[in-house]
Amino acid sequence: MKADLLPVLNDANVDATQSSTQRQLAIDISAIADGRESNVPVNLCLILDHSGSMNGQPLETVKKAAQRLVEKLSPGDRISVVAFDHRAKVIVPNQVIKDPAKVSKAIASLQSDGGTAIDEGMKLGIEELAKGKKDAVSHAFLLTDGENEHGDNKRCIKLAELATEYKLTLNTLGFGEHWNQNVLEQISDVAGGTMAYIEQPDQAVQEFSRLFSRIQSVGLTNAYLLLSLMPKVRLAELKPIAQVAPDTIELPVQREGNQFVVRLGDLMTDVSRIVLANLYIGQLAEGRQNIAQIQVRYDDPAMGKQNLLSDLVNVEANVVRSYQPAPNAEVQQYILALAKYRQTQLAESKLQRGDRAGAATMLQTAAKTALQMGDKSAATVLQTSATRLQAGGELSEADKKKTRIVSKTILQE
Repeated sequence: MKADLLPVLNDANVDATQSSTQRQLAIDISAIADGRESNVPVNLCLILDHSGSMNGQPLETVKKAAQRLVEKLSPGDRISVVAFDHRAKVIVPNQVIKDPAKVSKAIASLQSDGGTAIDEGMKLGIEELAKGKKDAVSHAFLLTDGENEHGDNKRCIKLAELATEYKLTLNTLGFGEHWNQNVLEQISDVAGGTMAYIEQPDQAVQEFSRLFSRIQSVGLTNAYLLLSLMPKVRLAELKPIAQVAPDTIELPVQREGNQFVVRLGDLMTDVSRIVLANLYIGQLAEGRQNIAQIQVRYDDPAMGKQNLLSDLVNVEANVVRSYQPAPNAEVQQYILALAKYRQTQLAESKLQRGDRAGAATMLQTAAKTALQMGDKSAATVLQTSATRLQAGGELSEADKKKTRIVSKTILQE
């Protein structure tokens, strides 16, 4: 297994007469087979909310979804289960899956009770997951239906950062309407995972299964994008790099010497991770000019190897004096995906400040952007929310959560 990189500019032509030119660089990153593949064990931890608000059908369907995942584990995979209310406890210590029925029985024993302390569940979950991380794909599913009223949200983010240091990935699942979408999104973004919304209990099995399929397709772990810029080329100062597929996430950028370093986390086999970098190019001489070099540093758990490097790839621009635009339609789609996300964020910010008219206008703009992309499902959700605000109505918690989810991803039709 190796990392593959394909860079494309939104317009490969650059005007030689301009002192500064803005370009978007899309980088397609994936794990590809090289003929030496072996199965990578999954190291899965389920961190499950069993507080009083989960009583009845919600908890029963979550237990069913968790038990289905246990049945999907293969010999050599590892499982651990942590349950939390206002406290947390390990109900299945990290172990190689040998007796699925015993694990399922432990999950079935969960009863709803108490309040919610998400950080307590995260702490124990990370500890269990870390025990089995060697040469494995290590992911946690954190599910909650409530606010972190007995915990500390800042501690949740610190724990997500700790998980990243341990090379662990945290995925979050919000159940029902009353969970904090800002906290769950931050946890999943910081820890390289994805956020899912389970609006109705009967969707739990489907969402657990969808996330588990993504884990099973992981080929390489702990990946970092390394970006070197040539003289006269710089990154935009504000939010210079973002991921736009499979989910939209703002990516923090670090400096290591002359390189910019961006954590990618896991790379799925033959599934593209698209990263978009916002570049400014100074005045360059005519001809094909190298403007950047990119590389990926990664671990290969199947081979038990760390800090491997992909081939170094040059990014070139065609600098011309008689400039004619050469737009790339695919990169334009990625630019629209990022615009949809940021427009929705602006709408949410305006709504929080009480600017309902501004929020409605921005949601309409995001809906139009979604339509330009051909993302009709997102356009419908965003326009419905905009219309509700324009009519003097309020957005329900479900409306807000749907809006956030469609801003980050393209819904399955």
